[in-house]
Amino acid sequence: MADLTSPPDDAPLPRGRHAPPLEVRVRRQRSRLFAAAAAVFARHGYGEATAEAIAREAGMSKATFYEHFANKEECFLALLEAAGNGVVRAMLAGADGAAEPATGYQELVTRSIRALLQTLAAHPLEARTLLVEGAAAGPRAAQRRDEMLDALTRWLVHENAARAPRLGAPVFADEHDAATVVGGIVEAVSRHLRTGRPADVRDLEPTLLRLVFGVLSQARAPGLPAA
Repeated sequence: MADLTSPPDDAPLPRGRHAPPLEVRVRRQRSRLFAAAAAVFARHGYGEATAEAIAREAGMSKATFYEHFANKEECFLALLEAAGNGVVRAMLAGADGAAEPATGYQELVTRSIRALLQTLAAHPLEARTLLVEGAAAGPRAAQRRDEMLDALTRWLVHENAARAPRLGAPVFADEHDAATVVGGIVEAVSRHLRTGRPADVRDLEPTLLRLVFGVLSQARAPGLPAA
């Protein structure tokens, strides 16, 4: 799995002179290992997961696992990065992938939030690894998770600044407002993953939209001084 939006392809690869290039085979192996790692981490937790269990889940040998990752921690960190990239790609695709362009900023944000939640709903194991296990897997994982959330915050600030003025919508007062939005979304989704409330993560859509626009409502419209 290259990211949350690219599930592993388990179709047999041709052999012999029709075999695909080495990089294709390596990418397929890594994709399968990511899917297996997400399942093992979600099922057993980071502390109880092992490289052997991940390789077995993927239908591979431990030797193949170690061709891709030095240890369980390196696999976990790589999975975090892949999952984070998938989240951003999903939100961008939601904003820009529709046949018709958004007519307003609220519609644009709604599309992004909906795409995010649909992606998380389709990949609950990866979501749990990213948002729950990532907070309990040691200092390197915690640092990588924080770096990902900071990168997502910067991306949100950039997207808001680039798109909102054209659509007559407010821009974030500062990066801390955007970080609050990101943190609120992460906690709402993490609570769903930990407790099962709400039963379907997609039911969080109206809550997350109120969070985004509640913060923006206290910011400022383009061209106007801050309150």
